[in-house]
Amino acid sequence: MAAVTEVRAAGGVVWRTDDTGAVEVCLVHRPRHDDWSLPKGKLEPAEHPLAAAVREVGEETGIRAVPQVRLPSIRYTMPDGNTKEVDYWSMRAVDEPPGPVPDEAADEVDEVCWLPLRQAQQRLTYRHDVGVLRGFADLPPVSVTLTLVRHGHAGSRDTWSGPDSARPLDTAGLRQAQALAALLALTRPDRVLSASPRRCVQTVAPLAAALDLPVEVDGVFDEPAAGQDRAEVALAAAGRLTELATAGTAAAVCSQGTVIPAALTMLSRRASADYRTAKGGGWLLSFAGDRLVGADQL
Repeated sequence: MAAVTEVRAAGGVVWRTDDTGAVEVCLVHRPRHDDWSLPKGKLEPAEHPLAAAVREVGEETGIRAVPQVRLPSIRYTMPDGNTKEVDYWSMRAVDEPPGPVPDEAADEVDEVCWLPLRQAQQRLTYRHDVGVLRGFADLPPVSVTLTLVRHGHAGSRDTWSGPDSARPLDTAGLRQAQALAALLALTRPDRVLSASPRRCVQTVAPLAAALDLPVEVDGVFDEPAAGQDRAEVALAAAGRLTELATAGTAAAVCSQGTVIPAALTMLSRRASADYRTAKGGGWLLSFAGDRLVGADQL
């Protein structure tokens, strides 16, 4: 008996508002299957699912979209007996093509349409897609998305002879910074902020360079100094993130390992959640006004 292969894919519920302010979502028609579905596609080798989701939406619809909140993933058996797992994010459309379907997607998609939520649920061919769309419908309106990352690898504090604030990223950390730049750019930040240690600034420097933005050093994201209360430091960091969100500022922020978990616990008000963050890792944070409504670990 042939082995079962699991196919990984990613896509999005892409939305916009019409002239009346009502939400519309994007569906695609695939002539090969004669079905209506949410835009999605397979991951490329070593590709991050979020990057694949944004790429596939762009390739199938021509729409440039900003990811916001992670939606329910789906898993199903395909006609060939293999299984497919698809990760979805809600995405705000920020640019649309002048034509109906991108030329490069014409062999897979022959029609793209925008429909109100109820009509979209009725148009979708597959029940699992309807479930994803219902997950989107249950979300409060997202006003802004931020990213919060921990600095990359920077060697050992014990073997560094200079001030700890001057400790740089090592080779692995520099690679992480480059990978993060490509991923965080998907959220189209307007500002790039960093805690003051050199390794933090270096972590978001490639992103800032790619976007032609300065790295704004903000000590509120620094780990507690000797004698500082950890809870007060976390509260200040959470407050600054809330300020950015309330102002509608899409920002990418680099902080430190002792700050991020406590700040996210305060923002989410979920004391039992695990917000520990690996070096070079981070979070996609979505806000409705000043309220955190989505925290997706990157």
